Amino acid sequence: MSFRIAVVQPMSHMPPGDGKNVADAIEFIERAASQGAELVSFPESYPGPWRMPATFDPNKAMTEAASRCGVYVQYGTLEPIDDEEGTAYNLLMLARPGGGAPGKYRRTHPPGPWIYKGGKYWDFAYTAGDEYPVFETPQAQVGLAMCSEVYMPEVSRALSIRGAEIIFLPAGVDKRKLWATWRNLIWSRAIENLAVVVTTQNLFDKSQRGLAMVATPEEVIFESTQEGMFLVDVDLERVRDLRAQEDTPGSAEENAAKAGVLSQWQRPEMYDKFLPKENVTN
Repeated sequence: MSFRIAVVQPMSHMPPGDGKNVADAIEFIERAASQGAELVSFPESYPGPWRMPATFDPNKAMTEAASRCGVYVQYGTLEPIDDEEGTAYNLLMLARPGGGAPGKYRRTHPPGPWIYKGGKYWDFAYTAGDEYPVFETPQAQVGLAMCSEVYMPEVSRALSIRGAEIIFLPAGVDKRKLWATWRNLIWSRAIENLAVVVTTQNLFDKSQRGLAMVATPEEVIFESTQEGMFLVDVDLERVRDLRAQEDTPGSAEENAAKAGVLSQWQRPEMYDKFLPKENVTN
């Protein structure tokens, strides 16, 4: 059975006006729900805030909108740690149609704090998280990862081996010279994890090039560089079929992606050789 995802690539408000994104986000949620969407995907750090000390908290408004409209909403914000030090976790959240506390992913890679310090858009001392939660929804098992974590295949793999069938991997801003490799890696994460990967980003003026995509293991089913809200119908039947299959020498006759990569191809006994641990003596 298919379900509809609203992939939102908004014209966003930059700090210090980022609080205006909350009202825009609620309008997108309402419009998405009215057009049959069951999940809504926003970019990294949208609606915000983007800087410390945080000047607003969008969580109540986002969870209320998700509950009122009956949709899941993946959005971005900060979790302040220390205002004086400017430390915070960078979050992806999953608000639920049934209300209650939203699901939370704290960005794990790279080690902080340098990545968000003193930038044009962000300015906070990023603190890395260390957990990979997967959230159960009626549509799919959902994993969350963030932006340039697409360059760290371990992050998406950690989610997929925990059961994630859809990985939301929203990004921040215009990719500039990274655009082509970034696009390649979004699809690669879908191929190697036999998952659907969804991404989008913020735009701040008409000259910027977006990267909104929905990739399955066998094809990219949607992509756009433009501003807007895009409705994409997704069916997980093929993903689940590929995950259940056993790879054979003749599989390429039927499959455009390698089955078995999450089970049959694995060699857990080799993991310590991938990243050797220092010898410990008593």
